[in-house]
Amino acid sequence: MFSTRTNWPLTRNPFTIALDELRAAGTPLLDLTASNPTRCNFHYDSVAILSAFQNPTTLTYDPQPKGTLAARREVARYYLEDHQTSLDPESLFLTTSTSEAYSYSFRLLANPGDELLLPKPSYPLFEFLAGLQDVHLKPYSLAYAHGWFIDFQSLVSAITPRSRAILLVHPNNPTGSYVQPEELTRLNAICKKHNLALIVDEVFLDFPFNSAPRKTFAANSEILTLTLSGLSKISALPQMKIAWLAITGPASQVRPALDRLEIIADTYLSLSAPSQAALPVLLAQRHSLRPQLLARIKENLSHLQSQLRSHPTVELLRAEAGWYATLRYSANTSTHASGPPSDEALAIHLLRHHHVLFHPGHFYDFPSTNHLVLSLITPTDVFREGVQKLLSNF
Repeated sequence: MFSTRTNWPLTRNPFTIALDELRAAGTPLLDLTASNPTRCNFHYDSVAILSAFQNPTTLTYDPQPKGTLAARREVARYYLEDHQTSLDPESLFLTTSTSEAYSYSFRLLANPGDELLLPKPSYPLFEFLAGLQDVHLKPYSLAYAHGWFIDFQSLVSAITPRSRAILLVHPNNPTGSYVQPEELTRLNAICKKHNLALIVDEVFLDFPFNSAPRKTFAANSEILTLTLSGLSKISALPQMKIAWLAITGPASQVRPALDRLEIIADTYLSLSAPSQAALPVLLAQRHSLRPQLLARIKENLSHLQSQLRSHPTVELLRAEAGWYATLRYSANTSTHASGPPSDEALAIHLLRHHHVLFHPGHFYDFPSTNHLVLSLITPTDVFREGVQKLLSNF
């Protein structure tokens, strides 16, 4: 009765079982996976946000496949003001989420059975998105040596005649690594040689740890580039469901891409009129929310670094940006004297015995099972107590 594309494993894994049992029992948890900024004690200008939805234009239905011109101009203004990149509003498509923007991109570029090249480690959502669009993912590696970098040998070896695009996350989630300028040069050359496009997720672009944000891929004019972002991270407003897709590159590729995407978007017309009318105010919230998020991230990161100095068997992997930290451990723990437990076993132990929640690294396809991922936007008191409980096991 059901399509093969929905033949996902539906049984709960041991980590989920443990988490569900504790939540069902009402057990208070220290959640160091918190990624919903609206529940992390940040200050929102609720008056301005709610007032933005009193716009009379929300009562008029004006279906525009790309989104209203006024809303797209606001997105273009963001790129100009924050990233010194000039974008034609006609090259922008508004969507309800980056997930929808990915779906548009996959439909544009790939036939059923075609392949997209995916970095690993990376966010697990891609497997589901690709499956729903009937395309296949071929992994390539991000390698680590005092910092993350693209393993170009694995990337090139993953290319086949059915390859259509290279996926990038800039900065990557959860590694927090930007694509370096020299890597972009090589990526463009590879794409030209094999007639590939770039699909680039930049939702965490505005959250560098120690410097200004890196250059956006929306400025890439060498090859067809589809850049995704949205309010979920930029303005810490995931509930508003506003994202976008920017199309750049050679005119000979951009023009037909825009024409085809307009038909795809016109088929769905998904983004609501109230959201588009409110976009100027919602996008402006980044000016007050971004400093709060960066301050929290830097405070939690500093505390984590200071605590790890007395725990040499736990390493904080170098990252440049984003909302997450990755820990790699190597030694026996006091509760697992026989040897280092897998990241899932350790995460379950921490959950059941200390009521603290971390993500095991295998959720993100790290190459070995000795990684934990934690959110740096967690409220500081919860973060500090959770880190203390974690490190007490080493």
